[in-house]
Amino acid sequence: MFIEPNLSGERRGWIEVVCGSMFSGKTEELIRRLKRARIANQRVEIFKPALDKRYDENNVVSHDANAILSTPVEHSQTILLMAQEVDVVGIDEAQFFDPEILSVCETLALRGVRVIVAGLDMDYQGKPFGPMPQLLAVADFITKLHAICMKCGNIANISYRKTATTGQVLLGEKETYEPRCRKCFHE
Repeated sequence: MFIEPNLSGERRGWIEVVCGSMFSGKTEELIRRLKRARIANQRVEIFKPALDKRYDENNVVSHDANAILSTPVEHSQTILLMAQEVDVVGIDEAQFFDPEILSVCETLALRGVRVIVAGLDMDYQGKPFGPMPQLLAVADFITKLHAICMKCGNIANISYRKTATTGQVLLGEKETYEPRCRKCFHE
């Protein structure tokens, strides 16, 4: 990624969105970027929705068990209060946040903060998920990751729910979801 040099000395912020289906490596990529920012001696804060307690109450944890300490929050506005004097803010599972997450990310970027957001772009029905479409629309950089379809081995971009449970939000792992390509998802 090329970042235009800022010769005025003023710190400029931006929004990066990492999206894709479940098991595509979104959280892994978020953790990688945040760890690199720390190596560069940047001040980093990480947030996740309080409802996501699948692997750990406080840590953001990837399916491969990589982890980074985070702060669980109930409402996105809390991020603005807790992200003072930072260079980089990481936000995991953005699809679970309230619609205000968009203005939170915009405000942080305007303050000169690099904002890295990871989340599902589509729900289990293949429909846009939560505030992710709006975040993708305002993002300066977008990385779309793909998993491998569990039926045919092609690239997968949809999180297929293996249970009959309805409702857009159902936290789960491999017992509940599997990645599927477009063709296998619709069969």
